[in-house]
Amino acid sequence: MASYVDVTDATFEEEILGRSHQVPVVVDLWAPWCGPCRTLGPIIEQVVAETAGEVVLVKVNTDENPRLTEVFQVQGIPAVHAVRDGRVVASFVGAQPEAQVRSFVDALRPSDEERQVAALIAEGNEASLRLALSVDPDNESAIVALAELYVGEKRNDEALELLAKIPETAEARRVAALARTGAAAGDGVTPDPAALDGGEAKLDDRLGRVKDDDEARQAFVDLLEVMGPDDPRTGDYRRKLTQRLF
Repeated sequence: MASYVDVTDATFEEEILGRSHQVPVVVDLWAPWCGPCRTLGPIIEQVVAETAGEVVLVKVNTDENPRLTEVFQVQGIPAVHAVRDGRVVASFVGAQPEAQVRSFVDALRPSDEERQVAALIAEGNEASLRLALSVDPDNESAIVALAELYVGEKRNDEALELLAKIPETAEARRVAALARTGAAAGDGVTPDPAALDGGEAKLDDRLGRVKDDDEARQAFVDLLEVMGPDDPRTGDYRRKLTQRLF
């Protein structure tokens, strides 16, 4: 099994930006014709694998993904970037010896305090999440998890108040949409089918007002978020929204 994920221009937001809010992501930009890339690849794969999930590795073929090549301003390969909370926090270019790669990766591993917070988040109950936030008040994973618990208990205003404290991410958007629409099932994770009854009618009703009505636009986007990308109607209504706005 591969110890890394191949990322493309299409999966960049989810696999790099989104994931970096949960765990540091090492991005290895390479190309098949690059000799130093073949030298560095096995080293960085082994070193990251030894972190047992505390750091994750993604690889980007620069020949096939021009957008990411531009995003990371690639001027030479291999180019390696560490991404945490959606931002590049460290980088190097060119093949490096194992000791230097190990030092680069070890600097990304969590401290004892961060491991404590991660364990509390993994427990996943309100008491443990509140304790995690008492240690790290700005921890985005703990905030989203606690907000999701609140949504499952129909404490939607409290959930939105929590989520307002952190930058918008895909997970935060999903939980906020469940809170604003009141569409969460009892587990706070999956939509309640009954709450989505008449979804198309609601979308059609708001579509005509999305350009000039902020509340209608937010309600429209929230419904799409709750429906999710796997719903065949989502892509169609996103295109309609784009046409209306632009």
